[in-house]
Amino acid sequence: MKDFKLSCIQVASGPNIAANFLEISKHIVAAKKLGADLIVLPENFSMMAKEDSMYLDIKEELGQGRIQDFISNEARKHDLWIVAGTIPIKSQKKDKVYSTCIVFNNLGEQVSSYNKVHLFDVNIIETNEKYSESDIYLNGNSITVIDTPFCKIGLAICYDLRFPELFRKLSQENVDVVCMPAAFTSVTGKAHWEHLIKARAIENLVYFAASAQGGYHVSGRETYGHSMIVNPWGETLDIIKNNSGVIISSIDLKSLKKLRKNFPCLSHKRF
Repeated sequence: MKDFKLSCIQVASGPNIAANFLEISKHIVAAKKLGADLIVLPENFSMMAKEDSMYLDIKEELGQGRIQDFISNEARKHDLWIVAGTIPIKSQKKDKVYSTCIVFNNLGEQVSSYNKVHLFDVNIIETNEKYSESDIYLNGNSITVIDTPFCKIGLAICYDLRFPELFRKLSQENVDVVCMPAAFTSVTGKAHWEHLIKARAIENLVYFAASAQGGYHVSGRETYGHSMIVNPWGETLDIIKNNSGVIISSIDLKSLKKLRKNFPCLSHKRF
């Protein structure tokens, strides 16, 4: 393990994939100039669809496809590890896909992937918004932990944030950093986003990197943004509240090890 710089990118993606690629590329260049070693992209970075059925039109086989090729090329070109938000990946059912986060190493190779476990099937009364991700997505059923040259990272996606047992399972695998692409709604984000991220970081003694969609989308949806990097003590190391942009922070693994030794709450569990 070694200290490294972790970056999150925030955008407000639209339905035009080519335009979204240009935006992401611009921010990857900016993050690299700031010294990033690992970058986290938001949920649905390649397209925020006007209608959910559009995600079925761009689904890819795991390991190949336009979106995966784009990220592979970016990782290799800039010598970066990239946690590639989410990509619609084919499932065994023609009318369903997985919401899949794929991790690429600095050679552009896919090293692991994670299928979103908790699907966002909710009604938001304040804005009369209704979401039913299970209409087009299949849920995953396992966690993903990755050994990188920097540290051990765990993955989560958006709505997963509300389920602490997933993060405790990651903690039991000794992850150092949780990387989470997201597209929280404006209403739920204002109420809960920062509280939940800091709680997950504190209770599991991990760094937490949350990369979010932030802004207005052609579907009429407004996403909360506020991409942030939080340390295991619950302190915000960097944040971008609104608009598109890049945040970055050094990840101090020696301090993490020291904290876990002096404040060993994870070894005090009784249940």
